[in-house]
Amino acid sequence: QVQLVESGGGSVEAGGSLRLSCAASGYSGSNICMGWFRQAPGKEREGVATLSIGASSTVYADSVKGRFTISQDNAKNTVILQMNSLKPEDTAMYYCAADSRYFGFLCRPRPDFRIWGQGTQVTVSS
Repeated sequence: QVQLVESGGGSVEAGGSLRLSCAASGYSGSNICMGWFRQAPGKEREGVATLSIGASSTVYADSVKGRFTISQDNAKNTVILQMNSLKPEDTAMYYCAADSRYFGFLCRPRPDFRIWGQGTQVTVSS
């Protein structure tokens, strides 16, 4: 069973940067879809970015394009979300997710990911 543990959240001023990490364990395959999602209070969960490991393809929400980058640290079996030029509207609980059913073009910010982490809070002040 895949397990995900997020870290790296915190508080930052607008324009600053944060780096989120998602450590994955319990998966031995080479093809899996990894994603970052976020949910602000009173709002629906939003897909932020996905990475199809094995296909090396990425998808970003329009709201974060050009500011966020999703990548993989192979040595540490970790997926990274580098967040730059942060805005107050980026404030949310950020969740890492994984699903081995999706690969390539099917790996995108979709709501039916099977495995979820516990979340890490990101707060951006103006």
